[in-house]
Parts: sequence; C-alpha cells; structure tokens
Amino acid sequence: MLNTAIIMGRLTANPELKSAAGTTVCSFTVAVDGRSKDQNGERQTNFIRCVAWRDRAEFLSRFFRKGSMVAVTGYIQVRSYEDKHGNKREAVEIVADQIDFTGEKRGDAEAGGPSQPSPPDAPKGNPAADFDEIAGDDDLPF
Repeated sequence: MLNTAIIMGRLTANPELKSAAGTTVCSFTVAVDGRSKDQNGERQTNFIRCVAWRDRAEFLSRFFRKGSMVAVTGYIQVRSYEDKHGNKREAVEIVADQIDFTGEKRGDAEAGGPSQPSPPDAPKGNPAADFDEIAGDDDLPF
C-alpha cells in the first residue's frame, strides 16, 4: 500500500502552535491551484488541511507566515470526531512529514521586504570567478 501526498501552495493564515497532551501540534491550510478552470478560464483553488507535530510544528510556526509558499510532503489521514452539536464528522488532512520553503511571500521581493532565509551553505558571489578559462578547445572530444 502507498499513502503519500505532496502539495505546494501558499499558507492561508499564520500557523499557530498548540499543545495537545504535552505534544506540540500545528494545524494549517495550504491553498493549491487546481487542475480545472472555472467559466472565466481561471484555475480553481483547493484548500488542503494539514497538520504538523512536534519539531515540524515548531519549525512551521517559527519560520512561516500567511502567504508563505510551502511544499508539504506527508500522508493522508481520515479521522472521525463529534462536533459541538453531537454530529459525527470526518476530517481529511495531510500529516506533514516534511515542510520546505519554496519561494518568497508574494509581494515581498518587489517591496524590498523580508524574504525567506537562505540556507547557510548557499553560494555567494560569482561562481564563475572560481574557474579558469580553457584557452584552446582543439583537444576536446566533442
């Protein structure tokens, strides 16, 4: 059996960290472009519920904000519960195994605002400056 889900989209709200029986948890929703288009030719948006636990929940609440572009990898979970009126309900959500930055928040790049942090080992400067130019290419096999 295989149960894997991978989505990429924008957070619909700021993630809020909560504690459930001493374990940190963060529920969040990701807006993902759908494959179908409406009558005006615009893509429909799907709102996918997700949940992150422990370290992933803390990471999410610390570094991500509403509008952040994220990639979520995990598995689909269906759980049953009773609402406040005693009605039985089902929730379908992705339990996040991995959450990654995938870009800047819309508008931040143009406005000169804060951007997502870059990895500490990201190359800096001009990488081409580290290489010597080959003078002749007569000996190359292609």
